[in-house]
Amino acid sequence: MTVISIFSGTCCGEDTVVAGLVSDTGYELVRNADIVAEASALSGISTQKIGRALSAKTSVFNKFTHEKERSVAYIKLALAQILSKEELVIEGFASHLIPKKITHVLRICLMADMPFRIQTAIQERSLDEIDAVKLIRKGDEDAAAWVHDLLEVGDPWDASLYDMLLPTDKLNQSEIIARIREAMQNEAVQATPRSKRAVADFHLSAQVEISLIKEGHNVGVESKDGAVTLTVNKHVLMLSRLEQELIHIADQVPGVKSTKVRVGKDFYQADIYRKHDFEMPSKVLLVDDEREFVETLSERLLMRDMGSAVAYDGESALELIERDEPEVMILDLRMPGIDGIEVLRRVKQTNPDIEVIILTGHGSEADRETCMQLGAFAYLQKPVDIEKLSQTIKSANEKISQRHSTQTRHPSRK
Repeated sequence: MTVISIFSGTCCGEDTVVAGLVSDTGYELVRNADIVAEASALSGISTQKIGRALSAKTSVFNKFTHEKERSVAYIKLALAQILSKEELVIEGFASHLIPKKITHVLRICLMADMPFRIQTAIQERSLDEIDAVKLIRKGDEDAAAWVHDLLEVGDPWDASLYDMLLPTDKLNQSEIIARIREAMQNEAVQATPRSKRAVADFHLSAQVEISLIKEGHNVGVESKDGAVTLTVNKHVLMLSRLEQELIHIADQVPGVKSTKVRVGKDFYQADIYRKHDFEMPSKVLLVDDEREFVETLSERLLMRDMGSAVAYDGESALELIERDEPEVMILDLRMPGIDGIEVLRRVKQTNPDIEVIILTGHGSEADRETCMQLGAFAYLQKPVDIEKLSQTIKSANEKISQRHSTQTRHPSRK
């Protein structure tokens, strides 16, 4: 049986069309939220964090943590498991993860012109015109970023990505469903033994990718009948050693018959391949208005395999925390605008799990007492020995890891 995948622009009347199609075909509806929930169950990662992988803005820490890649890998695994069934309507961003080799998928895009979308947003979501436009543009930004990152295509509505592109502002629901039903009869989208093997290949690729990511590796993965190909897209100084490690990990996955490693098109660019070390802090936020000092500090931490982002004032730090959730923060006290003590107070009110290390050259004993009472992890004076600071960050990271471990074993505990 044919599987139907649907991708649409925000406020294109997609909900009505999908509901009608599901009613007409009797197919099971699988939405983004369903796949994210399944990926969360498989990974132990929260649905909120998994869902962030589908947004336009990638965390500033992602180049160190690979959280987006890890989330997408689990979304692939969830999707591959879902595709083992037939008679499905798969709606949303995850539909773009279905490999082209799975030919029994009818890929549909629903789109409409902007006036229609604005009017739909106003009627269905009770928005004014300004907020409707903002909502639609945000949705389009997310769609464009997702498709570009995944498929290297600039336009998320590009006809080459789909079997059918249907305008919901020009066709009514019955006409759209009739066209889809007609296309479903085409032999090209019928399930075949070859297409079903492609689903199995997709499932194995996802399993291998997750095994590699768990060991800190981020490479491309393809499989065909148990033969796995890994693609390294960043320059490696000792490629043969990396090859051996990647092959060893992949060969442990049940179903893998052989593994080979190749270099990809970006291998010869300047960026260097870095294996992620899960034991090292990689979501450190440095907050200090002394730009030269804080940028140098960031570089020195990177040399010790600690990934960090930088904010130059308290307000920017609070905005970044709301968006990207760092785990450890190095915070100066004396800054223009919102000072360090107020930042600490707000962070501990809204994000108490962030461990805050005060690093200041102007603090007093009274400041130290205030900061520790507010929940600071440590209070250090400038100038600080980099090894002492590094060890303090590691200690904070260990505390976080222990807390996560306890929460995993005892989910009811706060």
